[in-house]
Amino acid sequence: MWRITMSFENLIDKVIDRIQNELDSSFEVEASGRHVHLSRKELDALFGTGYELTKAKDLSQPGQYASKERLTVVGPKGAFHNVVILGPVRKESQVEVSLTDCLQLGVKAPIRESGDIEGTPGIVLVNGDKSVSLDKGLIVAKRHVHMTPEDAEKIGVKNHDIVKVKVEGARPLIFDDVVIRVSPKFATYMHIDYDEANACGFSKGIRGRIIKD
Repeated sequence: MWRITMSFENLIDKVIDRIQNELDSSFEVEASGRHVHLSRKELDALFGTGYELTKAKDLSQPGQYASKERLTVVGPKGAFHNVVILGPVRKESQVEVSLTDCLQLGVKAPIRESGDIEGTPGIVLVNGDKSVSLDKGLIVAKRHVHMTPEDAEKIGVKNHDIVKVKVEGARPLIFDDVVIRVSPKFATYMHIDYDEANACGFSKGIRGRIIKD
């Protein structure tokens, strides 16, 4: 009986350790809707010289925030109103949408990492009676995981690795071709767009973990 009890206790300890390891190697998943990043040039053109964005709420990534200001994004076939601007200002303006959004706008945007906008299509941004026409900057964001160096080392990945991530939503799904982005300026979160969120039955607080072959 003593041996049986000890074996059962060892089994419980192993199960607990496995569950804890899975929790330690998982990360929260966030769904990102369409949004705009503005350069100083475009911010001035749309809101006035020297205008500063008004922070509405902080985002998960340190120093990033959603502003109170909104824009209309206009394409050849349609438009989206009340699109949030994320701050702070960037070196170049960028508009991030989903593939479904592209159908309504009438523009075919490539899937790119944030900041990789060379050769991308332009789009029109409108604020009241002011507008700017970007000659590039419309992208569908490549799904990615922001990761701290500490978490990257713990999980065993490095900057720009391409991995598979299982997301435990209402419709659990394994996402392939996920890029790892490592920086001490990041907090560890996976970002997907609303098309991808709908596919996995997203709800706030769901987690993902890297699947290794």
